[in-house]
Amino acid sequence: MPKRLTDAQVRQYHDEGYACPIDVLTPEEVRSYRAGLEAFEKAQGKPLDFPEKSKTYLLCDWADAVVHHPAVLDAVEDVLGPNILIYHLTIWIKEANTPAFVHWHQDGAYFFLEPDEQVTAWVALSEASELAGCMRVIPGSNKWPWMEHQDDPGQWNMIKRGQGVLNKFRDDEGVLMPLKPGQMSFHNTKTMHASWGNRNNDRRIGFGISYIPTHVRPHGPVQPSALLVRGEDKYNHYVPERRLRPGESLSASAREQHADAVRRFRARQDSGFVRAPA
Repeated sequence: MPKRLTDAQVRQYHDEGYACPIDVLTPEEVRSYRAGLEAFEKAQGKPLDFPEKSKTYLLCDWADAVVHHPAVLDAVEDVLGPNILIYHLTIWIKEANTPAFVHWHQDGAYFFLEPDEQVTAWVALSEASELAGCMRVIPGSNKWPWMEHQDDPGQWNMIKRGQGVLNKFRDDEGVLMPLKPGQMSFHNTKTMHASWGNRNNDRRIGFGISYIPTHVRPHGPVQPSALLVRGEDKYNHYVPERRLRPGESLSASAREQHADAVRRFRARQDSGFVRAPA
């Protein structure tokens, strides 16, 4: 019996590659985590950006709290099993009334992991409606083969290198995955998804958390790091990340670990789109 999802949501995830919406955070938690993020931005004197927007749980306690939230992990366990690593996190912020977008793409095209079991848990800290530029997914695309991705960087492309499947899908294809603050969606590593501009008067803030079962292995010349968030890891495929201790946010040790983890992740992306031999 699932811990958090309904039986129908579990079936939909495995059959169609996505599940939405999933209630995970209380209104008080949403306000607290958003306040932590925006206090960090105020202290930095600028909106959250790379590299701090990546693997932020290694830097800040409010981000650590989101990725370890019991309701989030219970839902992840419903689709991945009890032994779970966090492979990556990107905090996606579309400022109000901006055309920021993400091309149609498959997450696993630049994660280089096998087998193809990574799930992205997208947790909303603000309204992620169609008006605000919520995600679209193409149901059943989790059963497709990997598609060729090209780089298309630009001012409003939210992916640093701009990877995407270009000129193959319409902007209005697929189905919308709108979320209220405190809700979450799931999509599989092969599921084709995209999002377009924010026409809302508030920022669209979401945590894109990449979870994997511990048996999933990386390939490529650079060994990535990952953090065990539930269960045990008998495989040791990754450089182990250490969870923030109380009071350690933004410390020198936290920044050092974060810098190494992000460097490893970027080096893997820069090695190109390569699949392991069958």
